[in-house]
Order: sequence, then structure tokens, then C-alpha cells
Amino acid sequence: MYFYVEPEVSGGFGDNTVVDTSTHPPLVSKLHYQFDGWLGDDLLETFPCYVVSALLAKEIELAGLTGYTLGDLETSKSEQFKELYSGKELPTFYWLKIDGVAGKDDFGIAEDYRLTVSEKALKTLKKGKIDEAEIENF
Repeated sequence: MYFYVEPEVSGGFGDNTVVDTSTHPPLVSKLHYQFDGWLGDDLLETFPCYVVSALLAKEIELAGLTGYTLGDLETSKSEQFKELYSGKELPTFYWLKIDGVAGKDDFGIAEDYRLTVSEKALKTLKKGKIDEAEIENF
């Protein structure tokens, strides 16, 4: 069984993101995720990138899942975030770079550019908080 997962969107590209928008999907070589809000999920997105909390990254690595690599990213808080969530600390996040095949690897990208995960990967993701994610059958 495989599933589509559409994670919480808590922000978008920050000023230090390096992105080539001449292709679709855009090619991101450096990710700066700027938070505008955050409902607390451990898996987030800003098209076409996914980010995971350090807690969830560790669970993913321990599970031996396929179809991804972890990378560093820069995070920041927008003025809106600072106003709405005064004093709220963010955990460390990592860039979850998806390079797997949808329906074959534990993590993949479908033809419609949505994230796909195996049943094993979904169980692993649920070890963190993914309450805001929309999940449906692939």
C-alpha cells in the first residue's frame, strides 16, 4: 500500500533560497524555509521541497527507508510569525530530498508532483506529529 501525503505548509522560500524556476518543478539547490506560522507538525512542505524535524529525521533514518536523502537548510521566522507566535521556539529541521520512485520506494514523487509514501514510511511519519497532513490512497 502506498499513500499520498500533503504536509502542512508553514511558510515558503526565504530570501536565501537558490532556485531555478525555468523548469517545472523548480530546481532548488539551496533551501531557506521561512516560517510564517507553524501548527507543530514534524513534516512540512513548500513546493517542491519537504522538511522534517530532527526528531522525525532520526526516526526515518532508524527505519531504513528508501527514496530520500537528508540535507541541511536555513530556517527563519517572518515578521508575521514573530507577531503571532511571540517567543515560540522552532526545532531543528532538515531538508527531506525525495529521489525515490512513487509506488516502488518508501518515498517518491508522483506524476502530479505529490509526495507518495509506503505503508512503512507512513507508520514512521506517524511517530512524529503529522496532524495537519492530508493523507489518501495512492
